[in-house]
Amino acid sequence: MFHKGTMVSRLTLSFAALALAALLQPALADPPRAVVELFTSQGCSSCPPADAVLADLARRPDIVALSLPVNYWDYLGWKDTLAHAAFTDRQKAYAKARQDRQVYTPQMIVNGRKPCIGSDRAQIEKSIQETTGTGGLLPVNVGLSESRGTVTISVDETAQTTDRVAEVWVLPVLKEHAVPIGRGENRGRTVTYANVVRGMKRVGEWRGGTARFEVPSDEARGGADGYVVLLQALDHTKPGAILGAAKSEGL
Repeated sequence: MFHKGTMVSRLTLSFAALALAALLQPALADPPRAVVELFTSQGCSSCPPADAVLADLARRPDIVALSLPVNYWDYLGWKDTLAHAAFTDRQKAYAKARQDRQVYTPQMIVNGRKPCIGSDRAQIEKSIQETTGTGGLLPVNVGLSESRGTVTISVDETAQTTDRVAEVWVLPVLKEHAVPIGRGENRGRTVTYANVVRGMKRVGEWRGGTARFEVPSDEARGGADGYVVLLQALDHTKPGAILGAAKSEGL
């Protein structure tokens, strides 16, 4: 037999414990409504304002924001310390897919489709609205889980579509990196870059419906702070629309 007061005390403690547990649960990130890719360069005097815009977008849980430094301004007197030829190739491939030959810095590509000046906040927001799917989100769900040194990527499209082909990519990302620039147009400035991509690894191909892909955790991170997963349609071997995306915890 127990006393009524004891029962009330125990119930009170139980509810308090549940409330505390709820508070300690990490908040779930919103499903991404957009992927924004900024093609930037340490040798471009117009880029720092766009780098600041990208940093602001990177703080939004519903945006996957990426800096992709290019190398075609290196001849101006400063070799970009973060640039990668693959990012230059990616920007050119986007231009070929659009058939407009528009390759410049700072250029933002929204959801793999809309190009705009990287410092133009109004145009970026408009492009996000114009390229999001039903309900203001990317059309295909991409989930991430990590256990025992393996990242599992789940792709789930409720209405199965078999006439589209997409690729699954994993991109290691540095959350923040400051660079003192010694020469060129930005000489004497220290620019802080957000969500800097350090490589691109193709994980597999997706043709609609539900699928799972696995990649070792150390490969996904690539020595960086975290990683982003992109599900991107193929447009005759060139990059097409971003169909889905996810980012690791902490980005």
